[in-house]
Amino acid sequence: MTVVRRTESHLRGVDGLALFRRAWLPEEPRHALVVVHGYAEHSGRYDGFGAWFAARGFAVHAYDQRGHGRSRGRRCYVRAFREFLDDLDCFLEIVREEHSEMPITLVGHSMGGLITAAYLVDRRPPIHSAATSGAGLALREDISRLRMKMALVLRHLLPRLSMGRPLDADGLSRDPEVVKAYLEDPLVSRGMTTSLAAELLGAVPQTAARAADVAVPLLLLHGEEDPLCPVEGSRAFFDGVAIAGSGLRVYPKLRHEIFNEPEREQVYQDILDWLNGLPS
Repeated sequence: MTVVRRTESHLRGVDGLALFRRAWLPEEPRHALVVVHGYAEHSGRYDGFGAWFAARGFAVHAYDQRGHGRSRGRRCYVRAFREFLDDLDCFLEIVREEHSEMPITLVGHSMGGLITAAYLVDRRPPIHSAATSGAGLALREDISRLRMKMALVLRHLLPRLSMGRPLDADGLSRDPEVVKAYLEDPLVSRGMTTSLAAELLGAVPQTAARAADVAVPLLLLHGEEDPLCPVEGSRAFFDGVAIAGSGLRVYPKLRHEIFNEPEREQVYQDILDWLNGLPS
């Protein structure tokens, strides 16, 4: 049986902000995964994912994004979307130093999926591959133009103002224990600042339009019953990706957090099979 070692530490973001990180490490890793979590959550919610892949020879690394979880910074706030990309730059540099001879795959969920896609097209990192889960690559139909304009105006007047309601936890998973744990998690944030809202509203269409710039194999995964991030975003983005080995998998009945659905291990296995089928 593979022994999985869990570690916790900190790193510095591009502006010196203290960011919390954790890892799930096997004795002899053969491949590294870097997890980019979603809005309002944190890296600790990926313990099942990290342990599963570590038990199969993957060194899994994750960090709490600025303003999230155990990292510093005002809750759910950024001055500019590029701060997320800059922090990912810093984290990837550390992971490369720790696994200098190993392929690295990015895995981004929800807002982290948007950040992963934006990072691929904007920074074109020298990595092996990437995968997204429920990526925020399209705006929901209930986000009206008026709400968008309000967010853009308010971000200049009151950029740190908390706006909006918490995520609908029932849309995360069909597993009631997952919903309960999310609602009781003290590290889950309950509101979004106007600055973050405006930055995300701008980043979604800008990133979605650049799928052709993806330069590494990309696997897009999405639950068909995802009420938070429309599955159409992943479908449309995949249609624009031209790199061999890329793929799209849409799971009937699954909601937003496919890594936390009852079928989670099948999703994990699909990622593993895809990675095993790519050139090393």
